[in-house]
Amino acid sequence: MKKAEATRLKILEKAFELIYAKGYQTTSVDDIIATTEVTKGAFYYHFKNKDEMGISIINELMKPSLTKGFIDPLLNENDPVEGIYTLVYNLLMKNDFLKVEYGCPVSNLTHEMTPWNTDFNNALDELTQQWIKTMAESVERGKKNGFIRADVNSMQVTMFVMSGYWGIRNFGKLANSKKIYLPFLKELKKYFETLR
Repeated sequence: MKKAEATRLKILEKAFELIYAKGYQTTSVDDIIATTEVTKGAFYYHFKNKDEMGISIINELMKPSLTKGFIDPLLNENDPVEGIYTLVYNLLMKNDFLKVEYGCPVSNLTHEMTPWNTDFNNALDELTQQWIKTMAESVERGKKNGFIRADVNSMQVTMFVMSGYWGIRNFGKLANSKKIYLPFLKELKKYFETLR
């Protein structure tokens, strides 16, 4: 990796850490520069402004992370009842990257940025739609393979699961404890059994 590429990646990674912990609007370019120890000139060499950097975080860091952590586990899963539950369980209970006290970075940016920034809205919607599509396809595959009843609506299941995931992440932030996830996971498991 060339020095310029390494510097750009360092800015994105450190900015993401700050934004995940503090929020986008309360993280300034000066905060990012201080954390990355790059010059203001170096920051503006790579990004026209903070929002361009923010979109780059979504496209270059969050999308690959979402694909690896949220999408790939569902691609070849025969039994989506087990696969989706295991995915949600692992995201909540075992994923070290996603911090309980900070919630879900996609959800956080959606709440904070989409009401007033179309570029953020589009990038985050694209990210979310990818997860929706993959989960719905997994449910459809489960119907074809006999793991899920034929009358189950895959989009309704997907939206229910994703809404629950985003919601419980917010409760986790409030409680600053993974214990809050346990009742949700217990009910989610029961819900999935009704799909068989």
